[in-house]
Amino acid sequence: MQIEHIYIKGFRNYKEAIVNFNKSTLIIGANDVGKTNLIYALQILMDRGFSDYSFELKDSDFYAYEDIKEVVIRVYLTDVVEDCVVARMPGYISNDSKMVLQYKAWYENDKIEYQFYCGKSDSEEDLKECAGPFYRKYLNIKYIGSRRDFWGYINKSKKELLNKAKQNRSDEVQATDDCLYHEIEEKLRFVDEKIPELSFVKTATDQLNGELSKLSIHNKEQQVLFDTSAMNIEQVISNVSISSKHQNKRLVIGGEGRINQIYLSLWATQNQQTAISNEVSIICIEEPEAYLHPHQQRELANYLGKALHGQIILTSHSPFIVSEFSPNSIIRLYKDENSETKVASDGCSKAIEDGFDGLGYRMSVLPAEAFFADYVILVEGPSEEMLYRTLANQMGIDLDRLNISVLCVNGVDFVTYIKILEAMEIRWSVRTDNDEIQVPRTTQTRYAGIERGIDCFLASCEFDNEEDERLFNEHSKHLRYTDTNNIPQDVKEAVEWFKDFLDRYYIEIADVDLETDLYKSCLHDTLNKFYDPDDKMTEEEVIKAMKKHKAINMYQFLKANKSKLYLLKEDKIATPLVDARNVIEELYGSDSDSEKHN
Repeated sequence: MQIEHIYIKGFRNYKEAIVNFNKSTLIIGANDVGKTNLIYALQILMDRGFSDYSFELKDSDFYAYEDIKEVVIRVYLTDVVEDCVVARMPGYISNDSKMVLQYKAWYENDKIEYQFYCGKSDSEEDLKECAGPFYRKYLNIKYIGSRRDFWGYINKSKKELLNKAKQNRSDEVQATDDCLYHEIEEKLRFVDEKIPELSFVKTATDQLNGELSKLSIHNKEQQVLFDTSAMNIEQVISNVSISSKHQNKRLVIGGEGRINQIYLSLWATQNQQTAISNEVSIICIEEPEAYLHPHQQRELANYLGKALHGQIILTSHSPFIVSEFSPNSIIRLYKDENSETKVASDGCSKAIEDGFDGLGYRMSVLPAEAFFADYVILVEGPSEEMLYRTLANQMGIDLDRLNISVLCVNGVDFVTYIKILEAMEIRWSVRTDNDEIQVPRTTQTRYAGIERGIDCFLASCEFDNEEDERLFNEHSKHLRYTDTNNIPQDVKEAVEWFKDFLDRYYIEIADVDLETDLYKSCLHDTLNKFYDPDDKMTEEEVIKAMKKHKAINMYQFLKANKSKLYLLKEDKIATPLVDARNVIEELYGSDSDSEKHN
């Protein structure tokens, strides 16, 4: 059994949303976007730990940005075939093993009322009122929040772990344990008898009894002793603590990351399900990566998937955990301009998986960081990526604060990346060279850069009007020529029209390429000084030198001259950064807006 999807209406920052889940699902998004609220919606319907008080929503639980007086949370379950559920819920499960749970809250006479429902489908005929979430004892969610009481849970769980192991012993093992038990008991009795004989213990005992005798003559016959209570072996066993051992030396476990691993391992041990389990639990864990370094974050994602059977739902801010998940198992949450939480592609989506299939590689080809971005600037290679990251810093554009990523496609088709970003509903722009390439086995030359930009447009954009569409189709016929010394006027006009047209859709075509455009910019003198300090090279030779070992040359140039990049702030080269900043500030407001309000 698993949650197929959830429908939420009017709850907290969700005006209305459908969220699809897979068997293993990862929920990502910025802080305060609604990850915890999504899990909380599931908890209302399925968490055994919730009391009746938890079901009574407050005013603040209703959607805040419009006057909505009703909350609906509806969970759709599929593959409901487990005996422990089927036997106890006759009449609630459809013939194709589906079931719907619903919670509804509303205002009535200025008071908030609520009701639970359960049925074979979400139709009024099937979905019937029920007294409460009666099913939670055998159909529930088990939840670990981001704020974990590490030692409280460890101390509680170790007792359960020991008792469970004790109960599962064979007769032979139990007999061996009994012999060892009595041996330990004898040794503890010896310890208990010998400790009072230590001189400082004996002196302290005598002093204490002497002082007590001055206070009262009652109970004079009784002597107060320092007692280790070691003879009580059960107490000794119950007081065992978890520590670490290295080369036969015991160490105190102090690292928060290691404690988190122990916590989750104990939790997984306590919550494993089997074919004869008397309940079905869906596991929800928030931010499992707490305090762990990247390798252990990736390993933890794999471990949880293997150790916990059934459906698992995680929330995370870790790109290292994202990289371990199948793309169609990722739910990306984001806020629109009205602060409403939106769900990219309605959650787990085949559209996202199809986009990744186009890469022909594992997900690692697309840095997981991009999944957390609100805007991605796509560039051709690492030299462009280095330039734009450094240029942003020199222009005072804080990419991290604005949640903007610069991503190089490394020769992979731009369109594939755009399809993925579109499926994740992440805004994007493109900067690509204006290449001119000879068509194989012909005398024709084509504007490959323009055609690349056209492909980007056709993959994701729509025409604003019929005239644009007509001109687009007309000019598309004139992007090739045969005589490099006499390019036809209609070809030149087509190229200029397309450059202007694509720019409106944040697809920027370079005048020539990055190196040539930089050389012809206000950095001309700085580049000459760096590449040709003796002033002996022609323009073509300098540009050729820039293109040789492009990434290495770009790194060394930026290292020596990054402070000069501010000169580009008004140049066309800086347009992708300015556009990205403007889009984000239009969505979320700029610093100047905040100053006005203050």
